[in-house]
Amino acid sequence: MEWIKLIGIVIIVIGFIYKLDTIATVVLASLVTALVSGVSLVEFLEILGKEFSNQRVLTIFMVTLPLVGLSETFGLKQRSIDLIQKIKGLTVGSFYTVYFFFRELDGFFAIRLGGHPQFVRPLVQPMGQAAAESQLGRKLTEQESEALKARAAANDNFANFFAQNTFVGAGGVLLIGGTLDQLGYESNYAGIASASLIVAGIALFIVGIYNYLFDRKLLVNKVSKGKEE
Repeated sequence: MEWIKLIGIVIIVIGFIYKLDTIATVVLASLVTALVSGVSLVEFLEILGKEFSNQRVLTIFMVTLPLVGLSETFGLKQRSIDLIQKIKGLTVGSFYTVYFFFRELDGFFAIRLGGHPQFVRPLVQPMGQAAAESQLGRKLTEQESEALKARAAANDNFANFFAQNTFVGAGGVLLIGGTLDQLGYESNYAGIASASLIVAGIALFIVGIYNYLFDRKLLVNKVSKGKEE
């Protein structure tokens, strides 16, 4: 009956299918798994509390949210938009590619700019929208605005994912090296980071094309709308 211990996976799958609260689903799955595995409720709560305490650094990002709100209140978003509008000839695709490069660069130096709530939403996406509106000479439609939001988030995700191991002391590099050591292979942490640099370079090239094609698509839309008018 060892298979019954996998019931937690079933609960998580069901919870995600029915779009139930994620945290509640995971905690419930953990609790059920613990109970069927012979772990008492008290022991489960002790483990849960201990692990939450050990991993509390993961919740530090919440401290930045009030700072983001204050920055927006005092005009950071508008100032960033004004800056973009002053740069002549800047397209949204080129702006996102430049952001992608700097996002990879901060990964190389193990600097974290933030993420979607702290950086992309209040700064990158509005700046990209300002560049697009300057490029088109008009306000964006709702569909275009949503596409820009998705593209801003995608560029951040791509850069973070493909450049996170370019720093030799990154957690992913240490995990890979440690796993190789455990399996009896010779690990080379600098070599792992160097290989990640190549991947990051390829990602920059591909995403650059990806953003360039988006610029071309916007240009086609601009021409077609101009003809309609």
